[in-house]
Amino acid sequence: MPTWPISSIKDLLEPTLNHMGYELYSLDQSGQSGRTLRISIDHNQPITIEDCERVSRVAGPLIERSHLIEGSYDLEVSSPGAERPLRTHHDYERFNGRRVNVRYRSGESETVVEGQLVAVDGAGIAVQALGVRGRAPVILHITWDDVVAGRLAVAI
Repeated sequence: MPTWPISSIKDLLEPTLNHMGYELYSLDQSGQSGRTLRISIDHNQPITIEDCERVSRVAGPLIERSHLIEGSYDLEVSSPGAERPLRTHHDYERFNGRRVNVRYRSGESETVVEGQLVAVDGAGIAVQALGVRGRAPVILHITWDDVVAGRLAVAI
């Protein structure tokens, strides 16, 4: 499997995508033969197929002219998805009020809570979740130091 200079590709694409109004959410090399470049984009509105096509039409020629990838490759452009990871404090602030799934430290172990993100501040987050055995909802306060991972959650 070839190894591509992902950080150089990111440095190449990021200014143009930002100028277009998109955030370069993630960039990785994947696929069975390692010949697929996956670009995940984001912005304040839901990502549409037209957004992905627009970024693909711009990113492809930029990459080809840079000669950062030798030979043929497949380019995939997508959104981070409905259950995107929450990676930064800004992500939590942006999605305050939405349903989340958060893994956090609780003493010596880790546990998971799923519910509505109801507060985000410098100290941490607060998630409103169902109480034990269907009892009244409870609000769980989690410090930033205790947050292990979080993502948006889709209610079915």
